[in-house]
Amino acid sequence: MTNAERKPEILVCNDDGIEAEGIHVLAASMKKLGNVTVVAPADPHSGMSHAMTLGVPLRIREFRRNNRFFGHTVSGTPVDCIKVALSHIMKRKPDLIVSGINYGSNTAMSTLYSGTVAAALEGAIQGVTSLAFSLSTYENADFTYAGKFARKLARRVLGEKLPEDTILSVNIPNVAEGEIAGVQVTGQGRSRWSEDAIERNDMYGNPYYWLNGTLMLLDREMDEDEFAVRRNFVTITPLSCDLTRHSFKSTLEQWKLQK
Repeated sequence: MTNAERKPEILVCNDDGIEAEGIHVLAASMKKLGNVTVVAPADPHSGMSHAMTLGVPLRIREFRRNNRFFGHTVSGTPVDCIKVALSHIMKRKPDLIVSGINYGSNTAMSTLYSGTVAAALEGAIQGVTSLAFSLSTYENADFTYAGKFARKLARRVLGEKLPEDTILSVNIPNVAEGEIAGVQVTGQGRSRWSEDAIERNDMYGNPYYWLNGTLMLLDREMDEDEFAVRRNFVTITPLSCDLTRHSFKSTLEQWKLQK
């Protein structure tokens, strides 16, 4: 079989865990494009960002759904899943990695905490074209349109090339297809969480804490992801592994800090 005839190999991961509805929708959608391998955390690992497991052994197990093999679980983070999948599960390097479909938007500063986005970024680091998909809700989720759009974008990306070390982070409103306002290419917004730690006491009187927070909406333009997705636009944000603030380098050089 020639490369042109060969079906693409697609690796599917997430941070909500292998039992989350979003990954099952995403895997089913990708099966219409190619051969799918699912490798996901055994348990939810939201907010893990680019964390990986060191000093503790990782366990890989088969996961069955409705008595049928679905994929593999890894006893670690989303980034662990990508590393293990590429080194020990897949027979060859995938043509595409898709991560999600996440519960809740990964926009603005939330992008930095996202395990869903981190899995895609790890794919880019390993030289694999990668996409991250998120649905903008934590309740009453309807993944129908999200799965459809994920397949549409994945099909296009398989025929195109993304810049090196770059992923696409996609946020999809939790509305019916007819209510989608359009597709907007955006930058990462500035909205962030104002967080607090709620103190409580356990049965022995010892304090413990729950992190809580309120999203501060700081975005005002359609080219900012959080602003656009709240107006029912699907947002596509190109993200890079390079965190350098290049525009500040020349100013920093003028500080003349040489020995």
